[in-house]
Amino acid sequence: MTNQVPARIANILINALKGGVVPRVGLEYITVGRAQEIAAILRDIEMIEQGGASFRFIVGKYGSGKSFLLQTIRNYATARGFAVVDADLSPERRFAGTKGQALATYRELIQNLSTKSKPDGGALPLILEKWISGIQTAVKVGSNAAGDEFDRLVGRQIYTVAGSLEGMVNGFEFANAVVTYWMAYRQDDSAAKSNVLKWFRGEYTSRKEAKDDLGINFIVSDETWYDFLKIFAAFLVGAGYKGLIVIIDELVNIFKISNSITRANNYEKILTMYNDVLQGKAKHIGFLMGGTPQCIEDKYKGVFSYEALRSRLSEGHFATSEIKDLSAPIIRLQMLSQEEMYILVEKLRDIHAQIYNYTPTLGHSDLLYFLTVEYNRVGAETHITPREIIRDFIELVNILHQNPHMSIAAILGNNSFELAKGGLPGEEIDEFQEFEV
Repeated sequence: MTNQVPARIANILINALKGGVVPRVGLEYITVGRAQEIAAILRDIEMIEQGGASFRFIVGKYGSGKSFLLQTIRNYATARGFAVVDADLSPERRFAGTKGQALATYRELIQNLSTKSKPDGGALPLILEKWISGIQTAVKVGSNAAGDEFDRLVGRQIYTVAGSLEGMVNGFEFANAVVTYWMAYRQDDSAAKSNVLKWFRGEYTSRKEAKDDLGINFIVSDETWYDFLKIFAAFLVGAGYKGLIVIIDELVNIFKISNSITRANNYEKILTMYNDVLQGKAKHIGFLMGGTPQCIEDKYKGVFSYEALRSRLSEGHFATSEIKDLSAPIIRLQMLSQEEMYILVEKLRDIHAQIYNYTPTLGHSDLLYFLTVEYNRVGAETHITPREIIRDFIELVNILHQNPHMSIAAILGNNSFELAKGGLPGEEIDEFQEFEV
């Protein structure tokens, strides 16, 4: 029986998976396989904590578990003291654009800023408050000052941290915003604090507006958003976090751009990030980007259509689908094995039973029956994905629970197993030989 899952988490898991989407919480209860891939990325995370940087593409077919792995890493990273930002690309969100598409990506990332104590996003105010509180505590420990003297010492320390950011591109403006937030915090000026948060989130539409509200003649834009992520990484480390993990999924939306120049501009931005990581220009930051094999490998519209990226990312002569180099920039996900899928549906069976407070009735042979039918559908060998199997299984256990008089054979079809095995109705099947786990 699966370890008891908190009721709220269990409901989120089942509802999200039934809807074909990846839940943002509770993934540790249903993670199977991917041990090598997770271990490789966790090594990257250790390197980021020590001041390094990393860049990985996570590549898999639709429904192969790509988004699931990215969200699993997100949860691992926040649990280990990192801040994480994540976003899905779309026609409105890109890496480069002239009509705010890149800024829209930045806004989505900052909106989804998550930490261990704020795992569902929106952590920016909490991070700033924690940072100021940490500095105040450090000053209290090292000094008996009070009143104005205490504020002066705290302010000096805050200016020191802000000053360390000024050497970075656009760091001076970021530092000004940090100091402005401190002043608003000290004066308990909620309107001013709100304006600074608005500025950090890239929500000012003109420099004049930012200048009038904050005295900062600068705003985040399509051109500067990536520099701000690097500054955020440095600031977060100063605020007590281990670093920043940037997760961006649905690279296919770059592949789908019809204009070749616009596509190339987006790939150029990816190249800039990749080069920064390899050349040591980025610190305490890691990038994970999810996409399909086609959006990476297509020579006409994919990432490999940009020669500078293709030459850097192409595999050598020795790696194969069976022999993987998990230190390479591209991690390719194979479909979960049948044995791993068995473990997964077993976990889902137990979680469903927990939610509805009943004893699971599907036994070992029932689970094999279901999976055998799934894997023997026409075209399943090349097209079936974990997502489809999971959705079918949750539908099956829902129907069985709602119709206790029905059997699994009645739902799947009395002859479905025999037909799936290539036999005829009436032929006797003694063993589930293809499915030993």
